[in-house]
Amino acid sequence: MNRGSRPRLGILLSGRGSNFEAIAKNVFKGSLDCDIGFVFSNKPDAPGLELARKFGLPYGTIPSAGMGRAEFDAQVASLLLGKKIDLVCLAGYMRILSGHFVSKFPNRLLNIHPSLLPAFPGLDAQYQALQHGVKLTGCTVHFVDEQLDSGPILLQAPVPVLDEDTLETLSQRILAEEHRIYTEAIAWVLEGNFRIEGRRVLRT
Repeated sequence: MNRGSRPRLGILLSGRGSNFEAIAKNVFKGSLDCDIGFVFSNKPDAPGLELARKFGLPYGTIPSAGMGRAEFDAQVASLLLGKKIDLVCLAGYMRILSGHFVSKFPNRLLNIHPSLLPAFPGLDAQYQALQHGVKLTGCTVHFVDEQLDSGPILLQAPVPVLDEDTLETLSQRILAEEHRIYTEAIAWVLEGNFRIEGRRVLRT
């Protein structure tokens, strides 16, 4: 991380930017000692970009349609490095990142997923939880590697699945926990008080 100035977050999103909004509000009120250096989306019409504009944050897009994954990721990584981004946070970014991209941000690339990984990776994790009849699900903040939702886990928060739950009610309760633990995980990584042993992330 940059020690001479406040760390700079890069936020990658593809949709409404709910987790981005929660992170930004925590930055604005001083709960996170960093700045949001850039907000990026692969979709020019993503509502999260409009939110970035309203917040007065720098933002941009590179449409991914018709471009190979390696070529696209190389352009995005170059853009973020040019913005001197210290920590990249995926906030509903609906793309699997290439090895090239991951290698540019070693241990500086986070994602949040709406399940207790390794259970229910990929899309529609809340629906998967309901279909499997589990009594407990939740959310996970993890480092990103080249595989889908498989990097070392930083933090998790459990959410009980109620008998009367619908997809909407369960998703909303999980989302509330996402907003809480993502900021906590970002603060932990920015402090640098961790080490990775195999797949375990340990506090130092």
